[in-house]
Amino acid sequence: MATTLKALRLTSFSPKELKPSGWLLTQLKLQAEGLAGNLDKVWPDVRDSKWVGGDREGWERVPYWLDGFIPLAYLLGNREMIDRANRYVNAIIESQRPDGWICPCKDDERETYDMWALILVCKVLTVYYDCSGDKRIEDVVRKALWQFKGQLCHTTLQNWAASRWFEALIPIYWLFERSREEWLIDLAFTLYEQGIDYKKIFHNWRFEAPKKEWSYLTHVVNMSMALKSDALMTRILGGDPSRFAREMVNLLTRYHGTAYGHFTGDECLAGTSPIQGSELCSIVEAMYSYEQLLQISGSREWADKLEILAFNALPAAVSPDMWCHQYDQMTNQIACTPIPEDKVHFGTNNGESHLFGLEPNFGCCTANFGQGWPKFALSTFMRTPSGIAAAVFAPTRLHTTVNGVPVTCEIDTNYPFRNRITFTIEAQDNVTFDFLIRIPSFADEVHINGENIMLTGYHTHGYHTLTRNWKGFHLIEMAIRTDPEIVARPNDLVSVRRGPLVYALPIHEQWDKREYVRDGVERKFPYCDYEITPTSRWNYGLCSTHFELEEIDDFSTPFSPQHAPIALYTKIVEVKWGEQYGVCNPLPDSSEPISVPRRRKLIPYGCTNLRMTELPFVNIQK
Repeated sequence: MATTLKALRLTSFSPKELKPSGWLLTQLKLQAEGLAGNLDKVWPDVRDSKWVGGDREGWERVPYWLDGFIPLAYLLGNREMIDRANRYVNAIIESQRPDGWICPCKDDERETYDMWALILVCKVLTVYYDCSGDKRIEDVVRKALWQFKGQLCHTTLQNWAASRWFEALIPIYWLFERSREEWLIDLAFTLYEQGIDYKKIFHNWRFEAPKKEWSYLTHVVNMSMALKSDALMTRILGGDPSRFAREMVNLLTRYHGTAYGHFTGDECLAGTSPIQGSELCSIVEAMYSYEQLLQISGSREWADKLEILAFNALPAAVSPDMWCHQYDQMTNQIACTPIPEDKVHFGTNNGESHLFGLEPNFGCCTANFGQGWPKFALSTFMRTPSGIAAAVFAPTRLHTTVNGVPVTCEIDTNYPFRNRITFTIEAQDNVTFDFLIRIPSFADEVHINGENIMLTGYHTHGYHTLTRNWKGFHLIEMAIRTDPEIVARPNDLVSVRRGPLVYALPIHEQWDKREYVRDGVERKFPYCDYEITPTSRWNYGLCSTHFELEEIDDFSTPFSPQHAPIALYTKIVEVKWGEQYGVCNPLPDSSEPISVPRRRKLIPYGCTNLRMTELPFVNIQK
């Protein structure tokens, strides 16, 4: 019997159809002008990689970089960037061996070459096809996967490939939907049988406490990627695509969760302390997993989680100008200065992992963080079997066809910094379809065209559906009410959240450049390293449940402490709180106030570089 893949509930539009605008366009331009947009010019591991005939790294770094650079170039319609991407793709295609082997290693190295790079480059080639329409890609991917299938007959998956086997299902399904070749499904099952079984790990959970030991089984990026593992297999096997992902999220949040909606891992799962780190690769890979879960299941819960990471964790780990990044970000981060190696509190990462720079700790994040914003942009409008869904909210314009009729849709908004969203739909002729608007689970109230849909119940499965003939111009206005809330954190600490934004107390900061050469890699402005030291006090506790909202009309650099477009004012009070080597203690020494309350500004977590996010709540009524 021929295999039938379970259809996606939502599918992405191409960068030719969908274009960013507003603050989202600003972010993508900043990225293009920053490190991710220039790695092929300044970083030897991409510039001189074996993938393009050089002598530097010939494994994951070029594919990682292309995974974000390609959709970024096409979303911006930047011809010069597209030509640079083409150079790399052409080199990869031209170096493919007659038997399909596509990775840059010698023949006698194949048996020990970690096939994670093959999985990743095949996935990247499908991204390139979706952007460019290059007709060569289908045959290139077919030959690469066929060679992979043959290799797995006499060897098994190992190391990273065994940990991330399910990522190969993305190009396998992509090719199967075009060719219906049954050997592809056989390959999918082979990977399923040889790869790490994450259900065994989570159904026999034994990783409640963090350990200072490195393991594939608790590696934070593997965890982020694996969130989608079972959902991908349900396209063959059937079942609820969200069920196992929810189990994973629940356990990871309970034992390793952060205030900003992710889980720690520095390098492996690290507990709930606000000074443990989260690797930047794990942020963008969790975002990608949530995007895949959203497409497979259609469930709004994954769009909610995607927004929370995109608006908080992603920008917090990258400098506002996007020329440098951290490997590990900390929820409570009072400085970014080197920690003596015998005093490092991270699990297995070094004392420079939290510095902002070119490649702190390991260079994987340098290559990989660029996928975050472009793929997020491609998740705004999505196609449904019956029409179009506004799945994720950011300013975007879509030009597509529905039942052969040209249709334009636009999201005009400064969300998440503002809670008003305007949708416009214009169809050139009579066409009837469903327009779905996601209703965020964290909304306290939602009005669409003046109607409180939370009261009327005119929404199902987290979406409000408008079905009509869309000929001509139509305007839909959405207003979301989100109230500030104090969220309990472990060890009697609290954080502040409003809608998808987590708020933090910003610390005034001084940035000091570090220009040097290490292992043949030059750090030179603007792609140098930085140490950041605090120039204001940070040892505070929250002492009020009252918050005053301030909206600032500045979206020039939306995720920066100087230009934060929104703030909450509340009262805080100093407490005794120790620190060592630029890292605050996990908990304050005391929650007793040592100053009078003062009114201070909290800004979105994603707008901060130095910050205090988890604070004690101080009772000043004693």
